[in-house]
Amino acid sequence: MKLNLEQIPRVKTITKEKFLKEYVQLQKPVVIEQLIMDWPAYKKWDLSYINSVAGDKTVPLYDDRPISSEFKFNEAHTSMRMSEYLGLLEKGSTNYRIFLYNLLKEAPKLQDDFKYPDEIGLKFMKKLPFLFFGGKGSKVFMHYDIDLANILHFHFHGEKQCILFPPSETKFLYKVPHALISHQNIDFNAPDFNKWPALQHAKGYITNLKHGEALYMPEGYWHQMTYLTPGFSMSIRSVSRKTTNFIKATYNFFIMRHFDNLMRKTRGQKWINYKNEEAILRTNKRNGYS
Repeated sequence: MKLNLEQIPRVKTITKEKFLKEYVQLQKPVVIEQLIMDWPAYKKWDLSYINSVAGDKTVPLYDDRPISSEFKFNEAHTSMRMSEYLGLLEKGSTNYRIFLYNLLKEAPKLQDDFKYPDEIGLKFMKKLPFLFFGGKGSKVFMHYDIDLANILHFHFHGEKQCILFPPSETKFLYKVPHALISHQNIDFNAPDFNKWPALQHAKGYITNLKHGEALYMPEGYWHQMTYLTPGFSMSIRSVSRKTTNFIKATYNFFIMRHFDNLMRKTRGQKWINYKNEEAILRTNKRNGYS
């Protein structure tokens, strides 16, 4: 069996009025295929170009190991020079990913290659464009972002698969308590419904993003990415419009992540194991599978 996923709607271009009315106000995702064709990045950005402007930088790396008490919330697993990492990507021999690479700080030359698409009606936070890199087959676990922002996600160099779920489906996704993730043992590309029975009720979206395409992800949407080829993406953010989401984001920043780090430090792996067990127990009980 497969997840209940529908294709994310696609448009070549879009007006401000249509984007706000049909997608932002309704909190529905959409792929805009030709939003950035006038950016220098559309023609310039590939792995070779990134190497030329940032190859000497030391970058934090993450892999797909299970979350453990060894690392703090969002703490990198290792680091290496960007040039070395890009070499691994081109060989197709790594599951290391770069997560939240601050391009304004680390490679300011890249700022000349893009502009904020304010014409679509969202006000973007101008200091927070991040880059994400992955090798063929590498996966980003199912999660939602700590700030519950409206996100525009642009992909470059290759193709990656994106699976999304709206916040309404959280009750089916085996959310880990005191965290922003679903249970990491779930394979969202081939889920075992005998082991994760509530998942069969979740209704979500799927698309494959190609070079230059932009994906709008509404506030608090769950997302899981699989790199079908080596490549990278850039996200820009607009703050939550919903007051409830702004309050939740504030809680995530100032209470939840600090509490989780404290518990990892004091209880170690027992805390991680407890959260994973609770994700299963709570979800199955909520959906009548206990």
